[in-house]
Amino acid sequence: MCICVNCYYVDRCITYHAVETQHQERHVSDNPTFDPVEPSINVNIRTTEDSIEMEWDVVGCESFKQETGKWSKLRPGEPIPT
Repeated sequence: MCICVNCYYVDRCITYHAVETQHQERHVSDNPTFDPVEPSINVNIRTTEDSIEMEWDVVGCESFKQETGKWSKLRPGEPIPT
């Protein structure tokens, strides 16, 4: 799971914005301004007979600042991205 969902900076983060783009998801912020230090992204690739799926997750970041439930506060009632 992407650590960004519990990060203080998720609504301003350039890296999280890029991950949302890869997932073709609606952006938390249209104009992120926070450039995190050393984010680490895992990309998992799954193939089926008909397609290739890629899952992008930020798994580490020197700028990570814990704020449990931050993403849920920004998008109340929506399922948390996994």
